[in-house]
Amino acid sequence: VQLQASGGGLVQPGGSLRLSCAASGFTLDHYAIGWFRQAPGKEREGVSCISNIGGSTYYLDSVKGRFTISRDNAKNTVYLQMNSLKPEDTAVYYCATPGGVWCKIGTSAYDYWGQETQVTVSS
Repeated sequence: VQLQASGGGLVQPGGSLRLSCAASGFTLDHYAIGWFRQAPGKEREGVSCISNIGGSTYYLDSVKGRFTISRDNAKNTVYLQMNSLKPEDTAVYYCATPGGVWCKIGTSAYDYWGQETQVTVSS
């Protein structure tokens, strides 16, 4: 089971990025997939999650209305579209799965983590 996050970069405040989480070794649409981030000196936090059942989605309050999580099952990929980016969104971003169909609360509930992608929002 491998996950690979990509799509990060440097963007100005108000800009957009789309992160991708690609899976190999398993069919991603069988599982819930979460996006997490960790800023320097801060704990890792959950940003968004999409479940397998009904495609239910969840968002951190501070990103609601700006970020959108989605799946492309044909590409075995989950995306995180990030709009209206703010400097406080600067962090290393990860995707992960809890190994089941439902989103779960807390990083410890996620068993499989992908490599990170850096997002920097700065003018």
